[in-house]
Amino acid sequence: MSHRTLIMVCVALALVGAGAFLVLRDRPEPAAELARADAPAATGAAAADMVVYKSPTCGCCNAWVDHVRQAGFTVETVDLEQYDELVDRKTEHGVPEDLGSCHTARVGDYFVEGHVPAELVRRMLDERPDILGLAVPGMPIGSPGMEGPDPQPYDVIAVGRDGSRRVYESVYPGGPASETR
Repeated sequence: MSHRTLIMVCVALALVGAGAFLVLRDRPEPAAELARADAPAATGAAAADMVVYKSPTCGCCNAWVDHVRQAGFTVETVDLEQYDELVDRKTEHGVPEDLGSCHTARVGDYFVEGHVPAELVRRMLDERPDILGLAVPGMPIGSPGMEGPDPQPYDVIAVGRDGSRRVYESVYPGGPASETR
């Protein structure tokens, strides 16, 4: 099963589990959210505001949000009623389709796609590389929010403004220290 199919199944099951296609909003209108999400990050990454677009019932998305909150980020979630809305957010922020995951975040001038460790989001905000954002494609076991037995190594991909890609860091959950390439 492809990553895209796996993500679509996860999101579809989460939406069906919601029982109704309602947008659960307790926040400003989307335009206001995007304006705030696109504002430059404060000088300390811990002070950064992050907006996360996800399904209201996705357990791994909620677990990742908990992970970044525990790391000191202020997070606002936007629960989307339909998968197409999530795809639209990914497209708006420049997330390549083949690097997709179950949720998309916006922090400062960057996207954060999928289960990227909070410390790498912080590092990106501190270093301010000339990239569109970071992505962990799919939902690798052992990544934040996807903890489980037999964690697997995975790469965090930096997506350049020109469409180029490079490994920002290789992560080895429960194993040797991560390495940056």
